[in-house]
Amino acid sequence: MIEFLTALTVAAQAAVVAYLVLRLVELLGGSRRPLDAVARTIGRDSLKLAWLVSAMAMFGSLWMSEHLHFIPCPLCWYQRIAMYPLVLLLGIAAIRRDESIRSYAIPLALVGSVVSIYHYQLERFPDQQSIACSVSVPCTTIWFEKLGYITIPMMALSAFALVVVILIVGGRDHGQGIAREA
Repeated sequence: MIEFLTALTVAAQAAVVAYLVLRLVELLGGSRRPLDAVARTIGRDSLKLAWLVSAMAMFGSLWMSEHLHFIPCPLCWYQRIAMYPLVLLLGIAAIRRDESIRSYAIPLALVGSVVSIYHYQLERFPDQQSIACSVSVPCTTIWFEKLGYITIPMMALSAFALVVVILIVGGRDHGQGIAREA
């Protein structure tokens, strides 16, 4: 299961990097067509896709704590506090086709991303003082590491980033920046 979650993490990272490259090309005066094509492809299902990513992240975190008995540290809990509501909110929005959820879900995912980044760098530099860690469950505990860099906070960051990208790109197809063909 860890290998499966690692593969999903790498796929999420590849999708986020692809988006960032296409967006940079667009900002530098390149074609809007590639991102517009992606927006048309996923736009209708973007809420479902964002829900699926958040649900997989939630179930992965629950599996690690309940099945593998990895005890969540305080920063893991903060990341869960940001991820778990996304499952409910995006699920309801997908069923209702409520595009306005983007303005609520993106900030929540960005907050989770910031916590994940802080947690990840704390793992990398464990000698620093932490603002959230406990003695009984230190935030510097690395339960596993795959491919030399993927840990639980990196998995969470990748999921949060992919949710943001899916919601942004999907929003292009709903009158939020996509060029309409005449």
